[in-house]
Amino acid sequence: MKAASTPDSTAFDPVRLIEDHQAGVWRYLRALGCESNLAEDLTQETFLAVLQRPFEDYSPVATAAYLRRTAYNSLVSFQRRAKKVMTVENIDELNQTWERWSGEDNGEELVDALRLCLAVLSDRARLALELRFRERASRELIAAKLDMSEHGAKNLMQRAKKKLRDCIESKMQ
Repeated sequence: MKAASTPDSTAFDPVRLIEDHQAGVWRYLRALGCESNLAEDLTQETFLAVLQRPFEDYSPVATAAYLRRTAYNSLVSFQRRAKKVMTVENIDELNQTWERWSGEDNGEELVDALRLCLAVLSDRARLALELRFRERASRELIAAKLDMSEHGAKNLMQRAKKKLRDCIESKMQ
């Protein structure tokens, strides 16, 4: 009689791969300039492509780099099919910056720092940035909602972004 085989705890787990890396791939695609919905679609395509061929999970860092490269290639393929051109000035520099900021947690620490730093901003500055980056509102619309000049809205957002950048950099050191 054969002994029952025990599951290999080191065996590749595709569910775990997705759980561990999905947010990081999506954030990377957003950093490349993808709209949220396109980033979601391309993230799914990335994992489908990876799971359809043999895959060795050597380390979290190597896996994250491989997934980013696959996501980037999916984006390039999408753009070719759509006959769109989107340039990324220096993809190697962007990748180095991404690796430095996202760390080994796919950017979770960075997102937490952003949340903490957003809380430090004035309500008015936070609203201006939310209108600009969440709702893609024009400077003119932001100025009108905040009852200020366009130049005032521009200055408010510049000061708020600098305060956010300085705050996040201090928390990430």
